[in-house]
Amino acid sequence: MCLGIPGQIVEITNAAHKLAMVNIGGVKRQVNIACIVDDEHPIESCVGDWVQVHVGFALNRLDEQEAAETLEMLAEMAAAIE
Repeated sequence: MCLGIPGQIVEITNAAHKLAMVNIGGVKRQVNIACIVDDEHPIESCVGDWVQVHVGFALNRLDEQEAAETLEMLAEMAAAIE
C-alpha cells in the first residue's frame, strides 16, 4: 500500500523533463508528472489539475472533490494522532 497525497499543479517548471511545481497543503514541491501526460492531456494543460503525489511522482489525476475529501481525512487522522 502506498500513501498518495493530493496536490494541485501550479506551474510547469521543465516541460522537456515533465516537471511541475505542485502545491501540497501549502508547501510547493517539484514533482514529475510524466505519468499523467498523454495525447489527451498535454503538459501545457496540466496547470490547475489535482493529482495524487507519491515519492515525487504524480500518479494520477483527481477531481477537486476527491482531493478535498482525501485532505480532510488526512487532517482527521493527524488530529487523532495528536
